[in-house]
This record gives sequence, structure tokens and C-alpha cells, in this order.
Amino acid sequence: MIGHKGEQAVTVRALRGAAPYIHMYKGKVFVIKTGGGAFRDGATMRGFMEQVAILHHLGIRVVLVHGGGPQLDQVTKKLGVETRMVQGRRVTDGGAIDVACMVLNGLVNTRLLGLCREFGIAAIGVSGVDAGLVNAHKRAPVTLASGEVVDYGMVGDIDAVDGSVLLRLLDAGFLPVVSPLSCDAQGHLLNINADTVAAAIGGALVAEKLILCTGAQGILERLEDPHSLISYTDVAGLRRLREEGALTDGMLPKSSAIESAIRGGVRRVHVISYSAPDALLAEIFTNEGTGTLVVADTKALSAAEQGK
Repeated sequence: MIGHKGEQAVTVRALRGAAPYIHMYKGKVFVIKTGGGAFRDGATMRGFMEQVAILHHLGIRVVLVHGGGPQLDQVTKKLGVETRMVQGRRVTDGGAIDVACMVLNGLVNTRLLGLCREFGIAAIGVSGVDAGLVNAHKRAPVTLASGEVVDYGMVGDIDAVDGSVLLRLLDAGFLPVVSPLSCDAQGHLLNINADTVAAAIGGALVAEKLILCTGAQGILERLEDPHSLISYTDVAGLRRLREEGALTDGMLPKSSAIESAIRGGVRRVHVISYSAPDALLAEIFTNEGTGTLVVADTKALSAAEQGK
């Protein structure tokens, strides 16, 4: 009985602590992006989506953008389709774009919609192709610092996002689940990095928050040291980390997406783990958070947000 009362007291304190945030964020738009690594095991996937459901049921207007890299790797391997990554971005040829359509719009998006049904969320699955949500063009060949010229194939760069498509769904009470595929004006399918899509959507909707959920705790000062988590930083700090080589592989497109989102009007960008228990809820409803908060300038952060 003592243990039960103790647990009850902790729960009540947590609710009291969260109440101001619940009031503050009700009706606000959060764009949440999760990588495909969250879907590799059922427990992680369900735990993550349960937290998304709580936000939705609390009245936060959530747009969920998903990747699917591990699933795409698995299916392309089974089908004998070769792909490679360059600086955290996938080279996508004609065969790979067909597989991307199967995996992202089919396998991953539909599984997420199934979990939404389980948790009582009225969700609609869309991609950047639907209703011209994401307008893009094929990326031109890129010359790397090494001098290598890379043709990314059927990979798109975003021209514009039609936020009204998502706002109509949000206004009707739906939670949009967005696959990062798009197409050009001629209808050619294009694969776009999911972080990039999430950032562009966040800017188009002037979202209160963009939350990037990844396999890491957040942004690390030293990649090899999991204890070097950066609690908060700003755009200048992010650029410094990139110049120092602290950001590699998949974190490179994330850092570019973060800068793009903040330039587009997103006030706060969070990088958190999709696998740590309750990381999403703790990041939103506590001062301490669990990952890394990125803002335009840290001078705008409150003392509580800076842990002072």
C-alpha cells in the first residue's frame, strides 16, 4: 500500500508539472519525424506511437513524417537492387525509386496507420505526391569536396510545400502520416530525405516544434562518447559542430534540415531518441527534456530551459 501511494504521488506531481505545457501547446502544430529504425522491432514502434497518440489526444495538432531507410535497405537487398549512401543521403536510381515507393508509401506508412487505429487516432496516410503537397525537382549532379561528382538519381530537392493540404486534414481532426516521396511537374517520382521533408513542412506550417526522432539520444559533442549529449545549442553552435567534424553520416542532413526549419520560422527544433522510454513526452512536458534543443539563438532561452 505504501508503494502504491508513493507511485500515486509521483504521478500527481508529474501531471502538475506537465499541466502548464499541456495548456501552452493545445492547438499548436508539432511536426514529428521518425527514422525507420524505430520500426525494426514491434515494442519500440508501439512505444513511440503510444506517445504520439497521447499528444494527439491532448489536442496537439501532430503531423508525423517517417523515413524507412532500414526497411528500404532490406527490401532492395532481397530484390537485388543496389543502392549506396553519400554523406547520409541515398543515391536512388530507376529501380530503387520503385522499391522506395513500395516500402515508404506501402509497408512503413500502412503499418503506422495500423498502429494509429490501435491507439484511437484518426490518421490519414499521404505522401508528398498527394494533392501537390511537396513540389520538387530532380537534383542536379553534385561535386563533393573530394572532387567526386555524384549523380543522386531520382532524388528530389524541394521547391515548395503546400501547407494548406495538411491544414485541411488537421482542421478536420485527422493526423497526417507523411511519406517523404514526391514528384516533379512531369510526374516523375522522387525520393527526398525525410528530415528535409519534415523541416520544409514545419516551415510551411510555421510549426511550434519540429521534433526529429533518431537512434541517438540527441546531438553529441563527441560521436564516440554517449555521455557528451548537448542539451541545447543554436544555429551558430550547430555550424561549429559541423565544421569540427562532430556531425557525420545521417546527422549531416539533419543539421541542414534543422537550420532550414529555423530559417523557415520554426521556433524550436528537438533531436531525441525514438527508443528511450517516454523520451518524446519527457522532451515536451519537462524543463529538463531528454535530447537536444536547437533554437536560432540560445539567448532567447529561459533560465529553466538552460538548466539554471
